[in-house]
Amino acid sequence: MQLDSKLKDKIQKVKVLILDVDGVLTDGKIIYSSFGHDIKEFDVKDGFGITLLHRAGIRSVILSARSSRTIRKRAKDMHVDSIYENAHVKLDAYNKILKRYKLSCEETAFIGDDLVDLPVLSRVGFSACTACAVRHLKDKVDYVTTHEGGSGAVREIAEMILNVQELWQSVTGRYFK
Repeated sequence: MQLDSKLKDKIQKVKVLILDVDGVLTDGKIIYSSFGHDIKEFDVKDGFGITLLHRAGIRSVILSARSSRTIRKRAKDMHVDSIYENAHVKLDAYNKILKRYKLSCEETAFIGDDLVDLPVLSRVGFSACTACAVRHLKDKVDYVTTHEGGSGAVREIAEMILNVQELWQSVTGRYFK
């Protein structure tokens, strides 16, 4: 994939990847068990992409309007640095992330899929949405993934960041011997 120099410059500055959950880490469907617990399906390749970012020293943060034990469990498995749940006004949580990690907007990336994500997407240094995002986002972000949420969209962005920042070989070299 060919990226223009402006996009590469934005990606080069990323120190934290912020992720929505439903429609980004999942396909957006919410299933409830008969006990009232939510059930979510995650793509293992997305999770490994986040693990590779972690190995490279790039933080990941989950920013979700919902709260879920399922999200917390999966985040732990993927080495996610922090979780901001019940963030109905995502911009408020985003400002807390900036402060907590002492970041400028240019050092952050966010992947979203719906209108509630737009305020954050308009402020981060590198903005992306999934292929299944609502149409109102697709013309407002820096990049639209070729993969859908829950089906490799996060891995696509993780690999893009690692390649642009020339970290891919250092975190994957052991697999190619």
